[in-house]
Amino acid sequence: MKLILFLMILAIMVMSCATAPATEPVAAESSPAQGSAPVQSTEPANPAQTPAQSPQPPAQNPQPPAQSTQQGNDGIYSYKVGQLEVYTLVERENPGNAAIIPGASEAIKNQYIPASGFTHSTNTFLVKNRGMNILIDTGFGGAVFEKMNKLGVMPSQIDAVLITHLHGDHIGGLQKEGKALFPNAKVYLDSKEYDYFTRIAPNQGAVDALNAYGSNVVTFNALQPGPVYREILPGIRAVANYGHTPGHTAYIIESGRDKIIIAGDFLHVALVQFPHPEISATYDMDQNAAAQSRRQILEYAVQAKAPIGGMHIVYPGIGRVEAEGSGFKFIP
Repeated sequence: MKLILFLMILAIMVMSCATAPATEPVAAESSPAQGSAPVQSTEPANPAQTPAQSPQPPAQNPQPPAQSTQQGNDGIYSYKVGQLEVYTLVERENPGNAAIIPGASEAIKNQYIPASGFTHSTNTFLVKNRGMNILIDTGFGGAVFEKMNKLGVMPSQIDAVLITHLHGDHIGGLQKEGKALFPNAKVYLDSKEYDYFTRIAPNQGAVDALNAYGSNVVTFNALQPGPVYREILPGIRAVANYGHTPGHTAYIIESGRDKIIIAGDFLHVALVQFPHPEISATYDMDQNAAAQSRRQILEYAVQAKAPIGGMHIVYPGIGRVEAEGSGFKFIP
């Protein structure tokens, strides 16, 4: 009897094991077998978890694509110069027009300008310098105020406005209806620029912009780039870059051993005019002088190993310059 009972219990146990679901084994972390290829993920890597890649050589056309300001940045770029902060403020981006460089052959345009076109930018620069807020040009006077507000700088906190030249896309934000929009600022510009646009060939927009500041307009005589400079504010030197306009001026900003050049309208189509500085734009009042000044400021940037910023270079608007062939290469 006991034997029969034992056999019945054993039979029930065997049947239970046969019908129980199998347990899923835990996968072990292991490298792929020798000789086999690892599986490649089709999902994009998370940039926050991806190691930094080694810098790649710059492309032939290193400019960002059109509307880059709307794709991953807010049109504000910060650059450290010693103890100073320099900010590119992108006010406007538009499709570029290669017709403004008629001296460029079709072969040159095809070599440097993508078939999809290029972007033309209008920038200003804000410098936070030893307790001072300094604006270099004002653009059209639109988004510059919004960008400054994002950086916590109100128009009343601007101590100085440095003018590269008196074209409307550089002084449009100085005044409105005769009222200075930077009420506590002094306005600095080259005396040749002032004389030309207010006396020799008066331009009403320029006259109105400067009149709004009255005795707070300060003129100077810029010097050619070289070992001797004209310092107009602590750490800021004015450099003659004549040609685009009679008194077009670049500014060198220095802190300790570091420096940066903010060069205004030294060029308009960066893709072409860096490798071919001899090509001027229709906007240049004296195209031969503009070409000479462009080469001179670029040679200085190479010699001084100083980055350069321009009012019509697309975001970030600042980059290094290297000599390449008979021209130059720009590396944002």
